[in-house]
Amino acid sequence: MIDYKKLAVKGVQQLKPYIPGKPISELEREMGLTNIIKLASNENPLGSSPKAITAMKEVMGEIELYPDGNGFELKKVLAQKHNVAMDCITLGNGSNDVLVLLTEAFLAAEHNAVYSQYCFAVYPIAVQAVGATHKQVPALSWQSDSPLGHDLEAMLAAIDDQTRLVFVANPNNPTGNHLSEHVLKSFIAQVPKDVIVIVDEAYLEYSSLDEQVDASQWLSEFPNLVVTRTFSKAYGLAGLRVGYALSHPDVANVLNRIRQPFNVNSLALVAAQYALHDYDFLQESRQENSAGMQILQQSCEKLKLRYVPSKGNFLLVDFQTDAADIYMKLLKSGIITRPVANYGMPDCLRITIGTQAQMQRLDKAMEQACG
Repeated sequence: MIDYKKLAVKGVQQLKPYIPGKPISELEREMGLTNIIKLASNENPLGSSPKAITAMKEVMGEIELYPDGNGFELKKVLAQKHNVAMDCITLGNGSNDVLVLLTEAFLAAEHNAVYSQYCFAVYPIAVQAVGATHKQVPALSWQSDSPLGHDLEAMLAAIDDQTRLVFVANPNNPTGNHLSEHVLKSFIAQVPKDVIVIVDEAYLEYSSLDEQVDASQWLSEFPNLVVTRTFSKAYGLAGLRVGYALSHPDVANVLNRIRQPFNVNSLALVAAQYALHDYDFLQESRQENSAGMQILQQSCEKLKLRYVPSKGNFLLVDFQTDAADIYMKLLKSGIITRPVANYGMPDCLRITIGTQAQMQRLDKAMEQACG
């Protein structure tokens, strides 16, 4: 029998498949449960933007046609939102897509990319898939001012002549850490100009308005800056897979040379366009997340569990024991959370913030699981 893994390129051979959160239907099949709560994949518990749903219904009769390959209407509203030219925008099948485009465009076998320990799993997958070297910099300790956060000084020190990309998620997934405007901007300013800094802002909308650090405002100051966003989280469009990158036009030009034709479907294009204007839904999502976060934090404090203060729609909780047992107990109670042993944190679970009612149910289940 041929070992097809050995036929794959070296970087791919070393990878493990991405592990998504367990679907509700899978738990139903496995345990015969109903009334399941999924708190595993950082999805919006309020559903999707009503304006986006209405807009999709209006174009359902045209899905026999290819989508606008340039995404003109969506790019137009994004350009207005971010006060950039349309040629600064690259659309993707989720922000994952543009992250992969960046590695394909700028990394070869002789290059490397720098990112922090406990980073989004797609960074090492995308880097290794193109045969480049990944430099994972140890995160800060639990005892630091930013538990498990980015050690920016060490990340700067890791950059060498072969570095082409640096990844920084703000807020970070799976830890929830948040960098202030001064700290992040100072870091970007110190990165060599021939190294592209990717600031992943997938969870930015969940920060309060006075805490949001929008790195896209610095694009004119830093031509080597790329900012990525997604509609999967606060806008509630995860199933449609639509995201984008903001960058200097020359960088966008490179990315659009290798972007697959029609990589964003017709429904996603129109849904994202109208979701951007659904300010009421976005505000409601932020408020519900804040209330649910408070409930979960209080649960952790009651059970004397430490956690990383989060600016996302999830909380990383340290059970200080093998969290696989806690995970299974919660599953049996009909609650799906996310183990993060594959991130090197076997004692932790990443728990998505649900509705207030869901978090009250989780509170009781956690008390039983930890008892």
